[in-house]
Amino acid sequence: MSAKKETLGRTVGVVVAVCLVCSIIVSSAAVGLRSLQQTNAAIDKQSNIVEAAGLAELAAGDITGTFEKYIEERFINLETGQYVEVPEGYDMYKAAKDPEYMVKVTGSKVGFHRRASIASVYIVKNDAGDVTRLVLPVHGSGLWDMMFGLLALDADGNTVRELVYYQHKETPGLGGEVQNPSWKAKWDGKKLFNDGEVAIQVKKGDNSNNQYAVDALSGATLTSKGVENTLSYWVGKNGYGPYLKNQTWKS
Repeated sequence: MSAKKETLGRTVGVVVAVCLVCSIIVSSAAVGLRSLQQTNAAIDKQSNIVEAAGLAELAAGDITGTFEKYIEERFINLETGQYVEVPEGYDMYKAAKDPEYMVKVTGSKVGFHRRASIASVYIVKNDAGDVTRLVLPVHGSGLWDMMFGLLALDADGNTVRELVYYQHKETPGLGGEVQNPSWKAKWDGKKLFNDGEVAIQVKKGDNSNNQYAVDALSGATLTSKGVENTLSYWVGKNGYGPYLKNQTWKS
């Protein structure tokens, strides 16, 4: 009987010891790789912005170098559209939960109930220092969850060049087609505003000759409507509208 107890005790002891060693190894690996993970996350973010900026081919493997040479991140007060200073490491999505920066969102179909008062904008310049594009972070609800993307505009603040969705949970083959190159190409040259009013739409049918509309995704009505609601909010008066109206990047 005692031999059996001793065997059971040893077995439990070995299991506990193995679990303890494994947990130490995993924890150490997580801590040790944290810096690498943060670096990879930063490069992934820069890669999406570089794509929206139309510099993907130019980057040719040097994402960070291209980003630092041609793209400048600035921060704007969404209410005034003017540039402001922020603490180092400021993140507009994390700031939406911070009482100091949080603004409640009501009466909107965009799908979220709070946002930050200060948002990022990415100003793209050429070798001569001229502004060629603006890249604006946008997000809003799709069918299943929030969709995060980047809207790239010409320096006129009205002409769309790219709409890059980099994070979503939409259904593959349906709403997930927001990442399909052929659908993304339909945005190039579309106009956001008509006589100063938000006019961009995502609707059924062939809209190739409609400068204010893009074809809806087949079989993904709610995702398409989500994209339209997202852009209508973010380029409107409660989003980047004041910034685009003031054309602050030209001052």
